[in-house]
Amino acid sequence: MAFLEMASEEAAVTMVNYYTPVTPHLRSQPVFIQYSNHRELKTDNLPNQARAQAALQAVGAAQSGSLALPGAPPNEGTVLPGQSPVLRIIIENLFYPVTLDVLHQIFSKFGTVLKIITFTKNNQFQALLQYADPLNAHYAKMALDGQNIYNACCTLRIDFSKLTSLNVKYNNDKSRDFTRLDLPTGDGQPSLEPPMAAAFGAPGIISSPYAGAAGFAPAIGFPQATGLSVPAGLGPGALGPLAITSSAVTGRMAIPGAGGMPGNSVLLVTNLNPDLITPHGLFILFGVYGDVHRVKIMFNKKENALVQMADANQAQLAMNHLSGQRLYGKVLRATLSKHQAVQLPREGQEDQGLTKDFSNSPLHRFKKPGSKNFQNIFPPSATLHLSNIPPSVTVDDLKNLFTEAGCSVKAFKFFQKDRKMALIQLGSVEEAIQALIELHNHDLGENHHLRVSFSKSTI
Repeated sequence: MAFLEMASEEAAVTMVNYYTPVTPHLRSQPVFIQYSNHRELKTDNLPNQARAQAALQAVGAAQSGSLALPGAPPNEGTVLPGQSPVLRIIIENLFYPVTLDVLHQIFSKFGTVLKIITFTKNNQFQALLQYADPLNAHYAKMALDGQNIYNACCTLRIDFSKLTSLNVKYNNDKSRDFTRLDLPTGDGQPSLEPPMAAAFGAPGIISSPYAGAAGFAPAIGFPQATGLSVPAGLGPGALGPLAITSSAVTGRMAIPGAGGMPGNSVLLVTNLNPDLITPHGLFILFGVYGDVHRVKIMFNKKENALVQMADANQAQLAMNHLSGQRLYGKVLRATLSKHQAVQLPREGQEDQGLTKDFSNSPLHRFKKPGSKNFQNIFPPSATLHLSNIPPSVTVDDLKNLFTEAGCSVKAFKFFQKDRKMALIQLGSVEEAIQALIELHNHDLGENHHLRVSFSKSTI
């Protein structure tokens, strides 16, 4: 790991956005770039400073031959066409129990986990885990294969499955479909075979997260953000030092809020442009990553706002993807709030329309169980995916619509198989974010309202 201080915040954002589409490689090793909690580096009297400077010069000299930049030839780390989004995970040296919830917490750092099935085979605890995108599976395998969940035990062995999709019938401690909360619990048998579960003291102990491991939780991610405790004596072989989140993969790291409540669904959003931001704008933007129930822009400090999501997972997802993005000329910051809910103003209380309740909005993207929207959650990008386009609307109509919204259109194409959908590439990620806020649900006529989301593809 290393820290790198840029000349300005804008330069840091530019660098992170540049390396978002393609992970850079140094000597065939993937390098994950994310924001730090430190505002500046103190380099005075560091014993390794001279060595670090020499290493920096060496890297600079070798950079042209070793750094895989966008457009460079693919190497062995490239995702292969047709690669499965399903991973097969084997836990070796199972000294502490590993539950479905533990696996979800670890692997969701790399993207949206749709389904998990756990089972035992050949006396080994195994799992099948399906991501929304094969790229997420690729990053997770690359970073986690061979890592220990706890110090010197519970080693992850990860391969791609031949399956491309999992069929989950029950939501219990053995299997879970995170897109179908309506599934029955089934028989609720323990996750491990009786002999293996008995080794931890009781047949049912595996069903409660972290039970049987002396109350230890895996030291993954950021304890202050997730509420995890770091086990005493965790060594370098455990996941603690890895500290890679989904935001690291996408190039953006959520900054844990001081005193933020783990498991909270309310986000504190700061550094907004008070002249241009509206509750509806925040509802549309954060609604890309979950269903927004309420938004409150602070009456006395309008550059701050509270956004209440449907649940804690959606709040974490929105925080990971949106914190550090530019919106209306300012770098947006999102952290977990200390508040558990956004309070609506009391009758007669002056509010200036700054608090809005969107809990029954028809624009929620994720209210339908099993919706395809769950599989199409991507980081903000300059390319937008457009859908629900009526047959009469032309290329020029759509280009003009975005140009009139203040965007510079770089490229456009309709989908060959389905002309109701298209991709449009704009001048910057910031332009795309602002266009999504302004034009999602725009009335195109013929009872068609435009649907806008971020695309993983480019034109």
